[in-house]
Amino acid sequence: MLLLLGAGMSAVAVAQSLPAQDWPMFGGNVESTSANPQPTGITAANVAGLRHLQVTLDGTVDASPIYLHGVTVRGARHDAIFVTTTYGKTLALDAHSGAVLWAYTPPGYQALAGTRQITNATPVADPDRQSIYAASPDGYIEKLAVGDGHAVWRTAVTRLAVREKMDSPLKFFRGHVIAVTAGYIGDRPPYQGHVAALDGSSGKLLAVWNSLCSQRAGLLQPDSCPQSDSAIWGRAGAVIDSGSGDIFVATGNADWNGTTDWGDAVIELDAGVAKMLGNYAPSNTDELNDKDLDLGSTSPVLLGGDLIAQGGKDGKIRLLSRKAMAGTAPHKGHELQIVATPSGTDLFTQPAVWRHDGQTWMFAADNGGTAAWELENGQLREKWKNGTSGTSPFEADGLLFVYAREGGLNVYQAVSGKRVATLPCGPGHWNSPIVLQGEIILPEGNANAHATTDVLDIWSLPGGQGAAAVARSSMTSGP
Repeated sequence: MLLLLGAGMSAVAVAQSLPAQDWPMFGGNVESTSANPQPTGITAANVAGLRHLQVTLDGTVDASPIYLHGVTVRGARHDAIFVTTTYGKTLALDAHSGAVLWAYTPPGYQALAGTRQITNATPVADPDRQSIYAASPDGYIEKLAVGDGHAVWRTAVTRLAVREKMDSPLKFFRGHVIAVTAGYIGDRPPYQGHVAALDGSSGKLLAVWNSLCSQRAGLLQPDSCPQSDSAIWGRAGAVIDSGSGDIFVATGNADWNGTTDWGDAVIELDAGVAKMLGNYAPSNTDELNDKDLDLGSTSPVLLGGDLIAQGGKDGKIRLLSRKAMAGTAPHKGHELQIVATPSGTDLFTQPAVWRHDGQTWMFAADNGGTAAWELENGQLREKWKNGTSGTSPFEADGLLFVYAREGGLNVYQAVSGKRVATLPCGPGHWNSPIVLQGEIILPEGNANAHATTDVLDIWSLPGGQGAAAVARSSMTSGP
């Protein structure tokens, strides 16, 4: 008992001394590394004893939350969680009590609720911490005030929202909101994947790069392009080199001709989304298209320097050279290395990248396993693997947090792969956790169930601001 009491007192002290931190976008940064470099206070010794709060939401969040510490909402200071539900409601919640601070409901919500028209997009915070940007299944991006949730502007990024879907997280970089579009299950034409850049201040649509009919600038009327599909739907959406501002995306199935049509390809764009800087396609692009084996089932992974990893629905992860991709001439094949996904099946999740002891690690999970690789001499070397499924992994304090689609949040030692805990929770789909400031935050549920209510889990250290909450309670988010 004395040992347990000592551990509890230590946890309280840790919870009260943790540094304040934001998690402003999916993956925490524009590269979407999903590795938290700050101390969280959560360890292998205390993770199984965290307090558990479960909050009922007005919808399913089949995505990831974002977090802003110490922001003013409705005149009071809060550590706040922001999430967007599949039918476009964006909610601000107190990170410790789970209380809903405001809810934004987009126009047309009632007509869409319960239908097949959804979004899986994660919102992004403006660096000024006064606004966030969110997506709605009606094809619009909206800028919402952190203080009360009112819409500052709304801008459409598709001319056919019933076909073109926003699956992926929004990004914000150098004053621009970056959004990508995809299609719905069944690949029903017409639609095209495209990358859109909007001015964060005004909402003006600044530039669009189209993955099909790429010689045409601006938003396409989808049926005006003879080619369809080429969705950009990876879990991280566009990933951005924070030094150069270059934008990387991966596309799904469609025609590839190396000039105007870029199905099943990795594309590098300039920061203004004005021109293509590089490209890659596997040598069997036509086969991938014929067999519905989207290369772009996940987003590119920036491993640092010249290296990019790209997974796919064919059960392969390809290690690529940025230098070899450079230029507008078409580049096929010439991968540096090809390794299997954790279970050799489709990769629908985003790998995490961890810089540790001067080395680079990559973690990935699929429907049949979780695995870790270390980058050694320009090659991915497998360090451990198991047969437990997962969504997009998250590393913090040397622990790896992986949500199993069938339910349960598994916690592993990142270096060894040893499982140290499984936190109980329900099943999910593409949802993934964030871990910071003594808390783990995870939405549950599957967008394809078309539900208008679901839950959010918050696990926290004792002694934090949420310590007065009961270990498990429920709150409803209101209108």
